[in-house]
Amino acid sequence: MNFNSKIYIAGHRGMVGSAIERHLRKLGYNNLTVKTSAELDLTQQQAVNEFFAQEQPEYVFLAAAKVGGILANNIYRADFIYRNLMIEANIIHAAYEHKVNKLLFLGSSCIYPKMAPQPLKEEYLLSGYLEPTNQPYAIAKIAGIELCDAYRRQYGCNFISAMPTNLYGPNDNYDKNGSHVLPALLRKTIEAKKAGASSIEIWGTGTPRREFLHVDDLAEACVFLMNNFNEEGFVNVGTGTDVTIQTLAEMVKEAVGFEGNLVFDTSKPDGTPRKLMDISKISNLGWSPKISLEQGIAATYQLVKDMF
Repeated sequence: MNFNSKIYIAGHRGMVGSAIERHLRKLGYNNLTVKTSAELDLTQQQAVNEFFAQEQPEYVFLAAAKVGGILANNIYRADFIYRNLMIEANIIHAAYEHKVNKLLFLGSSCIYPKMAPQPLKEEYLLSGYLEPTNQPYAIAKIAGIELCDAYRRQYGCNFISAMPTNLYGPNDNYDKNGSHVLPALLRKTIEAKKAGASSIEIWGTGTPRREFLHVDDLAEACVFLMNNFNEEGFVNVGTGTDVTIQTLAEMVKEAVGFEGNLVFDTSKPDGTPRKLMDISKISNLGWSPKISLEQGIAATYQLVKDMF
């Protein structure tokens, strides 16, 4: 990409898309095209085709998706597979039809089998059964990877895929029923502190291990890959380190200044036991994350402490 390239960011109001937009503008890319979901429904093929015909973007960051935590993924299973399949199929096909120079598709670490060896290497994809609670979402994201590779093989399109680990940071979702573990913990801990509560309840045993990447680091990685990676297959994007949910809760508790106890509800599901990315591929390309988990949680707390 050069600084005059016309760039379309699909999903610019989401956590990932907004971070990509911020990073691109910070670097000096100003020829950006964005549309809200009210202006452009990405599940509608004709609308997407008309948009690409009119705007003729040269580069596309496909960050638009329907996302949520364990509860949302398990309840809204049809919504998660339908909306994500439609969004990615419409955009990827339109990018081919309108001769986009390059497209980056963003997925999720949940594409990996539930019991895959750790750390997760790219070649473990489709080597076992998925985590049942988020299987519809995971299958949609796997389909997106395959779409990019299929259009590359059949038509020579330079479409690439990146699979980030668990994300957090500005513009995260803090809905009580639809958020991921870190924002959910932040909100719960902030509310407990303000209410003077003696404890907070956390789903599961606290033993599953998770890896967390600040969304600003992901945005930097996405622009790096757009400029430096041109191959079939996808690239893991993470930190290469993980913590238990209990350790994460203690880190949030420290950042917030909550002095109560952590109570684990073992009747609730844990989800996948561990999800740690092997980041050798992107590390060998020359990229590494810059924001530590402690720094990221502290910065995120400062952003959201007055929201609840």
